[in-house]
Amino acid sequence: MRFSRPRRPFLVPMNAMSDVAFLLLIFIMLVSLINYRKEVKIDYPEADEAATKVNDKKNLELWIDESGTVYINGAPSTLAEVEIAVDDLYRSAPDTRIHIIADRDVPFAKVNNVLEILQLLEYRVVSFVVRDNA
Repeated sequence: MRFSRPRRPFLVPMNAMSDVAFLLLIFIMLVSLINYRKEVKIDYPEADEAATKVNDKKNLELWIDESGTVYINGAPSTLAEVEIAVDDLYRSAPDTRIHIIADRDVPFAKVNNVLEILQLLEYRVVSFVVRDNA
């Protein structure tokens, strides 16, 4: 004679699920707060009265430190890489503004190298970033 045991339904323990959901929520909130903008330490030149303020989130930042190294959005790069990045930017979004952020002690020849690339590519939406005197 065969005895059958009564079948009990399989239960998933739900008391740990709320802990997992809470930890996942904290992780997502912390990752979303990370600022991915890389900045180069420079000493800004000062603005005069004729300077205008531009507030545009969609831009490409070209940093030039006092040694003359050019950075694209915080990553060191060569002038050839600057030319490729600006050309790609112009093809994908021609209204994007380029911000040139140069140290006040950088020789103008280093800034002029970047300007010559922009002139060669006929890029016209360019801003120089300076420190506000006010």
